[in-house]
Amino acid sequence: MTLRSPIKHCRACGTAVVYRLPDDGDTKQRAVCPACHTVHYENPLNVVGTVPEFADGRVLLCKRNIEPRWGKWTLPAGFMELDETTAQGAARETDEEAGAQIEMGPLFSLLNVRRVGQVHLFYRATLLSDQFNPGYETIEARLFTESDVPWDELAFRTVKETLEAYFADRRRGSFGLHCIDVE
Repeated sequence: MTLRSPIKHCRACGTAVVYRLPDDGDTKQRAVCPACHTVHYENPLNVVGTVPEFADGRVLLCKRNIEPRWGKWTLPAGFMELDETTAQGAARETDEEAGAQIEMGPLFSLLNVRRVGQVHLFYRATLLSDQFNPGYETIEARLFTESDVPWDELAFRTVKETLEAYFADRRRGSFGLHCIDVE
C-alpha cells in the first residue's frame, strides 16, 4: 500500500490516464495516456540525512516543527532535490533543519520503506561545533548520549533503526553499511 495518490491525468497532454500494461513489454501496470500514449512511471522518493556526532560522542537530533509527527525527534533529513547528490542533499538538510556545521562521512544506512515508496539514506557526519541554528522545520536541535535518546519519542522507524545500528557499531568500534528493509 502506497500513501501517494495515483496519477490521474497525463502530464504531457492532460488526458485522463488508464492503468494497464504498456505495449512496450513492461510487466507492471502503469498510468498510460490513451491519447498520446505516454507511459508515466512512479518511482520511489529518496530521503537523505545524517547521523551527526559531536567529539564527545553525543548525536544531534531535531524536534520536528512540521507534520507528519510534529513534536517528535528525528535525525536531520528530508527529500533529496533534483541536481544534487545524496551526500549534498544530506548536508543541505542538516544545515536547513539544524543549522549544524558538519564534515560529511561515509554512507551509513540505506533503508527501503516500500509501503510509502521511499528509500532513506543516512550518512555519518562529524559536527564541527555544538552551536546550532535550527530552521523553521525544527523546534529544537539538541545533542544526546545513547542513554538519553528519547527512544519512545522518535518520529520514524528508519531513524530508530539507524540510531540502533549506529550505537551498536560505535560500541563495537567498527562502522559498516547497513541495508534494512522496513515493513
